[in-house]
Amino acid sequence: MRTNRFILAVASSVLLFSCVSTKKFKESEAKYTQLSGAYLEMQGKYRELQDQIKDLENQLARSKGQNSELNTRKQALEAQIEDLNKQIEFLKQNNTTVLSQLKDLSVVTGAQAESIKKSLENIGAKDIYIRDLQGSIARKDSLNMALVMNLKGAIGNLNDEDINIKVDKGVVYVDISDKLLFKSASYEVTDRAKEVLGKVAKVLNGQPEIEFIVEGHTDSLPIKTSVIQDNWDLSVRRATTVVRILQETYGIDPKRMTAAGRSQYIPLKDNATIEGRAANRRTRIVIQPMLDQFFKLLETKPQ
Repeated sequence: MRTNRFILAVASSVLLFSCVSTKKFKESEAKYTQLSGAYLEMQGKYRELQDQIKDLENQLARSKGQNSELNTRKQALEAQIEDLNKQIEFLKQNNTTVLSQLKDLSVVTGAQAESIKKSLENIGAKDIYIRDLQGSIARKDSLNMALVMNLKGAIGNLNDEDINIKVDKGVVYVDISDKLLFKSASYEVTDRAKEVLGKVAKVLNGQPEIEFIVEGHTDSLPIKTSVIQDNWDLSVRRATTVVRILQETYGIDPKRMTAAGRSQYIPLKDNATIEGRAANRRTRIVIQPMLDQFFKLLETKPQ
């Protein structure tokens, strides 16, 4: 909508500029015609006065007795000629100025009109690009929502505290609580783990172009056993356990998966409470956006 308003504003400016330039051009053209007519009229008077002076000079040559009167008339005519010369010079200067203005107006009008035309073409192309990009984003959001609905449909009536599926900033997150997947303080899976992961795997196998990250998250309580060194170690081992099950049991292509341990450092809730720590102990599946499609769009964007 903003782009359309901008295009309308630019188009209105072009029309206004065109009207103003045309008006100025016509006014200058009329003034030039008027000055040219006055200039020709002055030249005519100038020639008449010169003829009269020649007649007086001839009369002076023929008549000695009327020298005083003829000389007076001659001086008066010469004064008129001098005045006419000044007027003619003024008209010539004005003609030159107006003619330059006419040339400048025509050049500026053409150049600016071409520049504005190109600007409008660029704006139009960018507007199409923006609409295409918005359409792609809308399609991507629709696909994400469809994926969320498929995941929720596949998983069924599990408690929202145990499994949560959401879209945030164009990324789909599936959070599964540790009590559904793992035994306490361990990366050994529960009896229900394969059931839950199998439902998720069914949806992911139906979208073979999707890549995803499996993240292990812990609470802030320190852990150290003969097998587990700390929370970093536990979170990584839990992530790799889930990835192995998805690959070996449910046939998901390993190239689509990444295993990552996040330890205690991205909590959902306050670790000071029992409820908060329970929410923070989770396995998160992050379904990555397909950025290559957007890079292709960016590669062909208008200049």
